[in-house]
Amino acid sequence: MRLPSKLLAGLTLLLLPVLLLPVPASAQDFPAKPIKLIVPFPAGGPNDIIARVIGQRMSEIAKQPVLIDNRGGQGGVLGTDAVAKAPADGYTIAISSAGALAISPSMEKVAYDTLKDLAPVTLVATVPEMLVVATNVPARDMKELVALAKAQPGKLNFASSGPGSLPHLAGELLKLTANIDIVHVPYRGAAPAVNDLLGQQVQMAFLDLPVLLPQVKAGALRPIAVGASERAPTATEVPTTTEAGMPGMIIENWYGMVAPAATPPAIVAALHKLATEAMADPAVKEKLAAQGATLVGDTPEHFRGFIDGEIKKWAKVIKDAGVVTTK
Repeated sequence: MRLPSKLLAGLTLLLLPVLLLPVPASAQDFPAKPIKLIVPFPAGGPNDIIARVIGQRMSEIAKQPVLIDNRGGQGGVLGTDAVAKAPADGYTIAISSAGALAISPSMEKVAYDTLKDLAPVTLVATVPEMLVVATNVPARDMKELVALAKAQPGKLNFASSGPGSLPHLAGELLKLTANIDIVHVPYRGAAPAVNDLLGQQVQMAFLDLPVLLPQVKAGALRPIAVGASERAPTATEVPTTTEAGMPGMIIENWYGMVAPAATPPAIVAALHKLATEAMADPAVKEKLAAQGATLVGDTPEHFRGFIDGEIKKWAKVIKDAGVVTTK
């Protein structure tokens, strides 16, 4: 049946605006323009280095620029929130940290729910925390350190890079695990904490392995253990907390790629393929191994489960240790 010409013309006019709407690019076409990769910390830190190395290789593979956007503030929370609020088209993503994704939501009031407002893409890398002591502390291993702390309750202190940071909660977990009384001394970042360790104003600290490694290699700080189940390739002489009889003390900083929650699954899959292909490059592995980072590259589903486990783990430590929160 043929429609009357006037009716056909009317329908065409009605449908014309719809027909002229831009057709969204398919996953096969992704990316068709530059990707903004938010780093929720200032330039020069481990999060920034990891993002730049991987972002550069992603750009080469995709033949599209991957633009680094440093948005530091509130321990990674501000930059992570910017991704949660970004358009869900895959063109604004982040490589964020354990602190912003798993710890801060239990420590303070944040504007996003990690598992509801963000789409996990892949766990990018892990960096173990290393426990060190100042050279004037008469302890050479975990057993001696615990014995010393028990003999002097409340006398030894540990530095951190700030309240609620991973190094802070690592110290609290050590207190709970070893049943010792040591005092938290927070600093505004890792650098001043290391300076006071070197100056022997504080006795110990858990910090990212790359931050401490130069001082350990120089003999200026004494390593006690690495918070991992396997020894670090860059510090094979340092035992793990598992070897020290504390298998529950796996303390690793980690960095993961996330997108806005409503990002289509096909685009998340395309981002995952792009990121993991970049991470598989031997040159990328070599550059990041020098930073003490171990590349992972798991699935979005596995990464979601990993984040959930980390949130629960550190929420329990915060509760059991009685850490003051601002929620």
